[in-house]
Amino acid sequence: MRTLALLLMAFSSITVAQTATVQSPDGNIKIIISDEQSTPSYSINFKNKTVINNSALGFEFKQHAPFSNSFKITKVQQQSTNTQWQQPWGERQTVVDQHNEVTVTFAKPQPQGGTYSVRFKAFDSGVGFRYEVPKQAGLNNIEITKELTEFAVNNSHTATAWWIPARGWNRYEYVYNTTPLNDAALVHTPFTFKNQDGVHISIHEAALVDYAAMVLNQRRPGVFQADLTPWSSGVAVKKQGAFNTPWRTIQIGEKAVDLVNSDIILNLNEPNKLGDVSWVKPGKYIGIWWGMHINTHTWGSGDKHGATTQNTKYYMDFAAKYGFDGVLVEGWNTGWDGDWFFNGDVFSFTQPYDDFDIAALTKYSKQTGVQLIGHHETSGNVSNYRKQMADAFALYEKSNVSQVKTGYVADGGNIKRIDENGIARHEWHDSQFMVNEYLHNVKLAAKHKISINTHEPIKDTGLRRTYPNWITREGARGQEFNAWGTPPNPPEHIAMLAFTRMLAGPMDFTPGIFDLSFNGLGANTNRPQTTQAKQLALYVVLYSPIQMAADLPKNYLAKPDAFQFIQDVPTDWQQSIALDGAVGDFIVFARKERKRDKYTGNDWYLGAVTDEQARTIEISLDFLDNGKQFEAHIYKDGKNAEWKNNPYDLTIEKRLVTASDKLTLKLATSGGTAIRFKAL
Repeated sequence: MRTLALLLMAFSSITVAQTATVQSPDGNIKIIISDEQSTPSYSINFKNKTVINNSALGFEFKQHAPFSNSFKITKVQQQSTNTQWQQPWGERQTVVDQHNEVTVTFAKPQPQGGTYSVRFKAFDSGVGFRYEVPKQAGLNNIEITKELTEFAVNNSHTATAWWIPARGWNRYEYVYNTTPLNDAALVHTPFTFKNQDGVHISIHEAALVDYAAMVLNQRRPGVFQADLTPWSSGVAVKKQGAFNTPWRTIQIGEKAVDLVNSDIILNLNEPNKLGDVSWVKPGKYIGIWWGMHINTHTWGSGDKHGATTQNTKYYMDFAAKYGFDGVLVEGWNTGWDGDWFFNGDVFSFTQPYDDFDIAALTKYSKQTGVQLIGHHETSGNVSNYRKQMADAFALYEKSNVSQVKTGYVADGGNIKRIDENGIARHEWHDSQFMVNEYLHNVKLAAKHKISINTHEPIKDTGLRRTYPNWITREGARGQEFNAWGTPPNPPEHIAMLAFTRMLAGPMDFTPGIFDLSFNGLGANTNRPQTTQAKQLALYVVLYSPIQMAADLPKNYLAKPDAFQFIQDVPTDWQQSIALDGAVGDFIVFARKERKRDKYTGNDWYLGAVTDEQARTIEISLDFLDNGKQFEAHIYKDGKNAEWKNNPYDLTIEKRLVTASDKLTLKLATSGGTAIRFKAL
């Protein structure tokens, strides 16, 4: 009897593993959450096949027991959502938010216990989940040293990945690597890969607020762990009381374009917090910018100074004549002389150079109807900028400036801040400190009805929904690398960005270079490695609500027929559809204009680009409105076009089409096609 009693006691002490599940509305994606072996974890199936193996959840803290082992599921809550919301500007006006949701609460008995929840949302195009940690004993002043979140890729040895390195000196501005997934080490997100079944997956995050950015560290083959970018002190995240993390996102699609057509990142952000944002205006601009990169002008003062009153008026006149909304002026404020990369301590954001009369240009702006677009370069000294920021925005508001491009040029890990004791500290661009600093800039700008275009930014995580004045940003290798980068952006670069960086949100790439031979032609010079037609196609392929015509005005005047497409193409869309593509190879986009200003809301546009391979693509026009006829204005690579020595061969033609037609696109090496479908 004693032996039987002991056996019964032992059996009763065994805790059965608990699980919770949630599926996407279409049933293709299934998330399984478990506390097996008292360790919280999750896994993901797509169409009945595992894509993410059992992956750990939890945290480690500096002064509290970890949220890892011995945690059990204590509560499960389910709900579903099927709503729509409107973007004030964007790739599409109406966004559908349909998902199923489960919130799983984990707890560990005291002493050294604790509790937290993980909220999972299953969309048809992927998964989002975040931690929700309530206020509890022992967690008042929290220092997170590690987030234990894993992404364990099933059959990783057969997967192909496209990635850039994290924690490097050049922030996000790298040429993308194409490697076996197991060769990716410490990588930035969005991190895109394709498994052996051809399923495309991209890992990223949404709603990054008051938290460190997540990069991915492949500690064991196929197992990527969230690696939070630390403060200079080494701590990853500092919190007080209850907190939520950003959403960890896993986009999943049978085809590469399924990733592009997903709205997960936006749907996981909070609605607009700014109220009436009718003052946030999409549009096109030109600027005193490219000349500095090709050494026609200088940022600093002197004989070649670009930001002069006279030069700015010339650009404003050009903008007014050809329908551009604004003129970006860089190098107008004192501090640019010398090696400006290291001038963060001396920049003034309110004092112009003597040859830049901001009052006169404000008056001229009102006469021409063309706004000045402001510029603040910090060279990485954010404390110097913070001290002047309020006065700088007040000056711009007084000067009729409604958009400002900010810059944070500094090597990775070398952002300079002065702490409360007057000691200089150096931080990463994507640390918790800088996440908050960027957002402070955007919030303060909103009080002056100013929109922000951030360069050398924190990566986009969809906060444009919550703060619609955060209108665009850089965060990848842009056009300027084609002026002086060694090597310049390769032919595959745009077709790579479309499935990686652009999954995060809008990018100010600055397209539209017409002089492709300022350093000579050939394959071994710093120049855009594209055809003329591809430069036009960028206006449709690379989304941004503000687009620059980046070249010098004289180069547009020399090619008025091609320049017409830049004048015609809008930057705000009723609908956007990625029609076809393969990561790093090619991409085809169709977008319908949104009714705004001079745009009727009836026309469609198409952009297609390819890598170094010439290719022929057949596209159905079934995206066009049924029952309507359109005049297709086609800008395509000429018969003999190729990017190395004959990039200017451009053919422009017109033809009538309807939704029942198909078009054959013949793209030259690093070529493209741009089409306006004008409704008749």
